[in-house]
Amino acid sequence: MSIRYIDEIEDLAGKKVFMRVDFNVPLDDNQNITEDTRIRAVLPSINYALDYKAKIILASHLGRPKGERKDKYSMAPAAKRLSRLLGKEVKLAPDCIGDETRAMIDAMQPGDVLMLENLRFYPGEEKNDVDFAKALVNGCDIYVNDAFAVSHRAHASVEAITNLFPTVAAGFLMKNEMNYFDKAMKNPIRPLVAILGGAKVSGKIEVLESLVDKVDKIIIGGGMAFTFLKALGYNVGKSLVEEHLIETALKTYEKARAKGIKFYLPVDCVVADQFNPSAETKVTTIQEIPEGWMALDIGPATVTLFTEALQNAKTIVWNGPMGVFEMDAFSRGTFAMVTAVANSYALTIVGGGDTDVAVHRAGEYAKISYISTGGGAFLELLEGKKLPGIKVLEDQGHK
Repeated sequence: MSIRYIDEIEDLAGKKVFMRVDFNVPLDDNQNITEDTRIRAVLPSINYALDYKAKIILASHLGRPKGERKDKYSMAPAAKRLSRLLGKEVKLAPDCIGDETRAMIDAMQPGDVLMLENLRFYPGEEKNDVDFAKALVNGCDIYVNDAFAVSHRAHASVEAITNLFPTVAAGFLMKNEMNYFDKAMKNPIRPLVAILGGAKVSGKIEVLESLVDKVDKIIIGGGMAFTFLKALGYNVGKSLVEEHLIETALKTYEKARAKGIKFYLPVDCVVADQFNPSAETKVTTIQEIPEGWMALDIGPATVTLFTEALQNAKTIVWNGPMGVFEMDAFSRGTFAMVTAVANSYALTIVGGGDTDVAVHRAGEYAKISYISTGGGAFLELLEGKKLPGIKVLEDQGHK
C-alpha cells in the first residue's frame, strides 16, 4: 500500500482542507514560543495548499490539558506565530468543534487559514472517539496528516477521522520523515551506526533489540548506559540504573556481540555528588565512580572513543542526549557528539525532542541531514512498528 501525498491531490482549489499538524511547541511562563521548528516544518504543505487557493483548517494539540479546557494550553501563541511566518492573518477558532467553529469554516474564502482550538480540550481526542471525529470534520472536503510526531498515537484526529473523508493524504513533512527513515533503515549505505542516549533503557530496549538485526555499530550514552555497565559488573555508584532491566540489557549486549556488532559504552564519565547544577564534579573512569556519586555526562575519553567510532560511518541515526545537557556542567558530552555527528561524512538523522534541542543549541543543525520532528514516533519506527497514523494513510491513501 502506498501513501498519497498532498501534491497528488488533483483539485485543491476552493476545497476545505482539514490539516492535522503538530504545533505542540515549548512556551515560556509568559506564553511566548521559545522554539518554533515544528511550526516551520509544516510551512511547505500549508504554502502548497495556499498556492492552489484552498481553505486551510489547521488542527493540533498543545501540552496535556487532559480533556479539560485550560487557557494556558490555548493554540493562540501558535496561531500568532504562524501569522507572522506566513505573512497573513491566521484566525483562531474559539473551539475545535461546535456551531461557532462551523460558522467560521463556512465563512472562509479561498486562501484563508483557520487554526482550531486545542484538540485535547476534549477527552474524545485521546480516546480515538468516532463521535468526536465526526464533530471535527465540520464540512471539510480533504484530510491531510502532516503531524508525524503524533502518528504513533491512535487518536481521533489521526486515525478515526480518516474514515470520514473521501480524500485522505499526507503532507510534505510526513513525506520527508518517511523518505529519510527508508534511507536510514530499509536501504542504508553502510556502515550504519545507531546512537542511543537519554535517561532510561525502558522505552528503548525494544528499539535496541530491533536495531541489533539492522546496524553495524551501536553507541550507548546517557543515563541508560549505566544499566548496561551495571549488567557487565561495574560499580556505578548512585548513577541511574533500572534494576529490573539489567538482565535484559545483558542479553541485548551479548546478542549484539555474538552477531559481530560493535557495541560501544562509556569508558569515563563526569560524576557529581548530587543532582544539582552547583554540585561538586569530577571526571573518572567507569571503574572508579566514587560510592554515593552519580554519573551525569560522558567524559572526554568517551567522546574520543565515540567520535572515532563514527569516522567510517556512512549512515548515522541518533536518539537521546549523552548526559543532562540542560545543566552546563554536564552538557559537554552531548555537544561534542553533536559536533562529531555534524562533521561526519555520513547521512545523519537525528530524532527525539531532547536531541534536536541539543543540536539547535550547539548551532550545528544546518550540518545535520535531517532532524525528525518525532520522538516517540521516531523510536517506534526504529523498532519496526506500524504507526497507526501512517497505517491508515497507507490503507486509504488512494481510495
